[in-house]
Amino acid sequence: MSHTMENYFTTYDDAFLQDSFAEAILKTCVKYGKIAVENPENYEARSNIMWSNTWAINGLLSSGKHTSRSVHAMEHELSAFYDITHGIGLAILTPRWLKHVLNEKTENKIARFSKEVFQIEDKNITNQAIKGIESLYNFFESLEIPMQLKNLNINCEHIEEMAKNTIKHVGGSINGFVELNEEDVLNIYKESI
Repeated sequence: MSHTMENYFTTYDDAFLQDSFAEAILKTCVKYGKIAVENPENYEARSNIMWSNTWAINGLLSSGKHTSRSVHAMEHELSAFYDITHGIGLAILTPRWLKHVLNEKTENKIARFSKEVFQIEDKNITNQAIKGIESLYNFFESLEIPMQLKNLNINCEHIEEMAKNTIKHVGGSINGFVELNEEDVLNIYKESI
């Protein structure tokens, strides 16, 4: 889901087809994720999840788009310092990242995500976007993902160093959906504790 979302959440492109494919992948993960976790032998759920995984990272979703692995950059530092799997780290960070980057320029795209992936509609576009972020968080939580770093015995000990390293490794700032500097990354880590 993270590979899909980091290709999906871009601005200043008219990649309607790629975004529609991304929404279908995300809807598939939401529809079958819990089924696959609760019943790993369910072939329909597993095959749909695996087929979504194939499409999420085959390059189609990023075609014609300027993408930046915002959450991946932060998660790589997290799992470099702590014994946490990549997927769990991405799930914990992604809703906090979306909340952090929500603004007048990004709310339409996040609201579209809310509508297309979680069937949320609200007359207030900001509220619709917020509800989508909350739904993503709740979905990950429904998969029994510990949605706070403290639940994995991770505290604030290394977060300043992790934020500094994240920015250093990407060359000064993360230039993605919203440009992130060291302070932004630090705040996202703090929100995730």
